[in-house]
Amino acid sequence: MSREEKSGFKPLADTAGSVLDPVLRKRAGINLSLIQAWEDVVGPQIGAQSRPLRIVWPRRAHEDDPFQPATLIIGCEGMAAMRIQHSTGEIINRVNSFLGFAAIARIRIEQKSVAPVAQRKVKPLMPVGAPAEKKLAQATVGIEDEALRASLMQLGRNILAEKANKKPR
Repeated sequence: MSREEKSGFKPLADTAGSVLDPVLRKRAGINLSLIQAWEDVVGPQIGAQSRPLRIVWPRRAHEDDPFQPATLIIGCEGMAAMRIQHSTGEIINRVNSFLGFAAIARIRIEQKSVAPVAQRKVKPLMPVGAPAEKKLAQATVGIEDEALRASLMQLGRNILAEKANKKPR
């Protein structure tokens, strides 16, 4: 049993996500996963200057009416509006691929200030010593594929360096 399970603590993101997702879905027709993955879905150039605001679903008069795709409303900086307008077809395809079905048919752009996403600060890892390098080389000596061996060596370095960073000094 882990320490978190014993104490009953959960990460704030889990609690916030479970609370916010239904609210966002009801009020904006959008889910938290699209907002969080926006830059990955549309690419770093467009994603840094825009945010999905809401999805507007067309009203259906009866339950028997056929499904009609929605309109995605994107908020963006002034200069990004033209880039988004030019890439509308590609953005629609990427968002639909992310959602898993043809949910979006149109995009509407609203020009507004978009706060930049805070960049996660990554601590530089300490280099591992010569004995650790030798141990890693011995562990990967039987791997024939050079690229795989290099990747595993880098993974080992990162793990050892992270362990060294966590040790109390």
